[in-house]
Amino acid sequence: MPETVVRSISAGLSQKGVSNHNERLLLTLLQRHGNMPASDLARLSGLSAPAVSAILKRLESNGLLIRGVPVRGKVGKPSVPMMLSPDGVLAFGLKIGRRSADLLLMDITGAVRQQLQLKYNAPIAAEVFAFVSDGMATITEGLAPELTDRICGIGVAAPFEMWNWTEPTAAITQEFAAWQDVNIAQEIARFSALPVSLVNDATAACKAEHVFGRGKAFRDYAYFFVGAFIGGGIVLNHSVFEGRQGNAGALGSLPSVSPLGESKQLVDLASIHLLEARLAEVDIDPAIIWKTPQDWSGIARYVDLWLGQTAQELAKACLATCSVIDFEAILIDGAFPEDIRQDLVARVQRYMVNQDTRGLLPPPIESGSIGGNARAVGAACGPILSGYLLNTNAGLAVAS
Repeated sequence: MPETVVRSISAGLSQKGVSNHNERLLLTLLQRHGNMPASDLARLSGLSAPAVSAILKRLESNGLLIRGVPVRGKVGKPSVPMMLSPDGVLAFGLKIGRRSADLLLMDITGAVRQQLQLKYNAPIAAEVFAFVSDGMATITEGLAPELTDRICGIGVAAPFEMWNWTEPTAAITQEFAAWQDVNIAQEIARFSALPVSLVNDATAACKAEHVFGRGKAFRDYAYFFVGAFIGGGIVLNHSVFEGRQGNAGALGSLPSVSPLGESKQLVDLASIHLLEARLAEVDIDPAIIWKTPQDWSGIARYVDLWLGQTAQELAKACLATCSVIDFEAILIDGAFPEDIRQDLVARVQRYMVNQDTRGLLPPPIESGSIGGNARAVGAACGPILSGYLLNTNAGLAVAS
């Protein structure tokens, strides 16, 4: 009988590790459920009242929590809700996209303190990092020194293997290809000492939805983000699951078949770049899609056709995803106006009725809530999540 390799399941926790876990647990409960008194935190966490009280005092003294206004009842002492301090933790979030780069500073409550944007036809590395360097300096100059010290890192959201995606012109495709030789963390380290965390852009959007959006309502779900190129993410056990190499939930790569019978991926058939191409064919500037604030009413006839195809492809992709994991729900969001998102979700719900669901339990199709800023917000979530909040999947994605 061949010798087998037994991999380690988990490691034990030291007293310090237990303390850190419990602090993250209480911070996460407050982040997901909102302000609450120590008694409610003890009930939800399963910790004793004295233990919760000690942890809350420690977190408050460290500036991570503040006390709310006491709520007086009929009997006993007034109840004092605890809440996350907006100034307790801040992080930069950078989204490097195919049409623009966004840099923002966000606090642990999800409030965006300031945001800058660089638009382009193609991302040129030197220009992007100059924008980031100047932008970080501009944003921090306006902060009080004590808030600057509260910035815990910079999260970067960028497409996985951006250099592999083809563009309408060879010149633009060449600009994307140049990113294969770029080490993003090293480039940022040239002008910032902050820790850098990298994440796939669609996974970052999933993090934003999970931490600050409708994802709070579900334990396990798949998430689709329809941008210039569609992508996705997976949430398991109340935490975004990134996988062994950070590429879990690469839903844009799901196989599909074009109307002509060609083998394609979902990204080829359900992305906004298809709408861009159609507008260009009829001499309409595709830039109208990305103008802020977004308004697609002037291109409704083209949007309607695009929505029809995108909804059909998403319906098939939703079922394919659920054949692997029995998800509680499927969430759909994207870089488009809210009315377009609602229309797309409604169409996917209708198309699901006619799909072959043998052996499957189709989950409800739900709308996301963050929108076009999800990737930058999710990027900023990275340092905050890793440093202060609980990851219930910790250890599951570690290669061994």
